[in-house]
Amino acid sequence: MTAAPTAVPAAGTGREPNHGLRIVAIWLPIALAADLLIWFVWGPHLPPGDLSNSAASQQSDLTVMAVLAAPVMAFVLVFAGYALVVWRHREGDDEDGPPIHGNTRVSVAWIAITSALVLSLAVFGTAELVNPAGAGAGEGNTPIWKPGGGAPLQVQVIAQQWRFTYRYPQFGGFESTTLMLPVGQNVQFNVTSLDVIHSFWAYQLGVKADANPDVDNVAYTRPLHTGAVTVRCAELCGLWHADMTTAGRVVTVAAFRGWATATRTQLAPLTKNLPPFTLTYDPNAVAQLGKAFQKAGLSGAGGQYYGPQYPVQP
Repeated sequence: MTAAPTAVPAAGTGREPNHGLRIVAIWLPIALAADLLIWFVWGPHLPPGDLSNSAASQQSDLTVMAVLAAPVMAFVLVFAGYALVVWRHREGDDEDGPPIHGNTRVSVAWIAITSALVLSLAVFGTAELVNPAGAGAGEGNTPIWKPGGGAPLQVQVIAQQWRFTYRYPQFGGFESTTLMLPVGQNVQFNVTSLDVIHSFWAYQLGVKADANPDVDNVAYTRPLHTGAVTVRCAELCGLWHADMTTAGRVVTVAAFRGWATATRTQLAPLTKNLPPFTLTYDPNAVAQLGKAFQKAGLSGAGGQYYGPQYPVQP
């Protein structure tokens, strides 16, 4: 009696490794390292900084978004690299790949994870819109939410070709080409224009609001530290748009009050010639005081401000 032949496994039919586990094992430490670097090293240096609560909020938003995006990007790169190394075409291998009709667990996990992320970001984004800026981030003149902590310092931003000027109605209504703010106090910007559409962008404060003629756009912020502020126009507004910048500064409360009091006294003769404070102005009713302010050596403007570096305008 002869023994039955023993089946011999065909060459190349060994058990397929768990590729998913391999990919996760490679991806997980890379994603964790990336998130730690973003949160602790890169995040604190992201723009626009933390000079104000609105800027700090934007910085934290960017950090959170980067932390969420880094693992996704890492997974895409790891998966692509793994596929290029493990599943690349090899010489002599002309067989078709195994037919795959779907994986219920992967599909359910994908839908659950992405749904949770999208819903979480929707809640997070809504909360960040309400605090600290609320609707008062340059979207109109009737914000549905206002910051607490007492009455804010009101600063009217008046845009004109090609200069921003700032009017302080709580200090007699003087108008200055210098933006000066006290640290630790809520600020309400009322942004308008005398001619074309501009955009008030106080970079370090994280404030950006369109300046439209006959429109009052409200934006809030609260400076957290002292420091310099660069203001630019972020809307193409004419020939000298690129030069439409002004300097600002966040100072101590005492320094601000001293500056406001001194400037109010200094500009009193010119302030009385300005139109009464309103949230918008008819440019035809604004006296052309730019040259007078300049000749007087004062840091104010009264509409139609054109320095010596610009061509004469009608």
